[in-house]
Amino acid sequence: MGEDVRADRERGPDIGAPPGPLVTADWLAARLGAPGLLVLDASVGAHRGSGTRIAGAGVFDIDGALSDPAAPVPHTMPDAARFTDGMRALGLNDADTVVVYDAAGIYSSARAWWMLRAMGFDRAAVLDGGLPAWTAAGLPVDEGAPGPVPVRGDFTARPRPGLLVDAGTVAEALAAPDAAVLDARTRGRFEGTEPEPRAGLRGGHMPGAVSLPFGRLQDEGHMLPPDELRAAFAGAAGDRERLYVSCGSGVTACVLALGAELAGYRGTAVYDGSWSEWGLPSPDRPVVTGPADR
Repeated sequence: MGEDVRADRERGPDIGAPPGPLVTADWLAARLGAPGLLVLDASVGAHRGSGTRIAGAGVFDIDGALSDPAAPVPHTMPDAARFTDGMRALGLNDADTVVVYDAAGIYSSARAWWMLRAMGFDRAAVLDGGLPAWTAAGLPVDEGAPGPVPVRGDFTARPRPGLLVDAGTVAEALAAPDAAVLDARTRGRFEGTEPEPRAGLRGGHMPGAVSLPFGRLQDEGHMLPPDELRAAFAGAAGDRERLYVSCGSGVTACVLALGAELAGYRGTAVYDGSWSEWGLPSPDRPVVTGPADR
């Protein structure tokens, strides 16, 4: 099935750009195998390499080749040259359309979508509901590892400053009255009542940050409607429109970035190092515990 789908990319009319940052299983199923459509599994952790994939899908390996191996914290965005090489190896062309998904619903697929945007590629969308929604609909899957990509793509990364930011930028945002720093981790981790899953990190949150667990933006693995997303962000950020989002290692922060985009926010930035960096012992990055103070 997978080889047939990959071969079908050579035939038929171009499907064009996706209708937005989120597409349904029905939308993808109607176009699976179309020329210029690349479907990528961006699962991480226990879901990585689970063995069941959407038919013809490649692997966007956030836990491996598509993160910077030299970075001191996990899931760091690679530089433009490494990202270009990794995406070309997956067969991506500049004129293609990409749909990314993960096996948890919407968890790490939003990270892949945001990475593509940060590298100048806009023809990408996240599959709403991910692999669970796809398999529940009885749509075609492959088992086992994907085969080799027959032809390298011609994609070239064109980095966009400001979509991924560092600790210094976040520190400035924490002090800015028109900005909100939103934390996608669980409320227990935010308040410091639950242990951090990574050794050596302090518990708690940045002074001035606000808790918005990424799961609050979803219903059974699907993103909430735009009006409900807007209400969730307004409840956390008030009338502040400039959003900076963080999490444990820059992955589920991108679920907040996806939700913000669907809710109509513009100019959202993801803190790439997230708590894996800020939570390390450092006098330059203060940490507080308990509920948010603003």
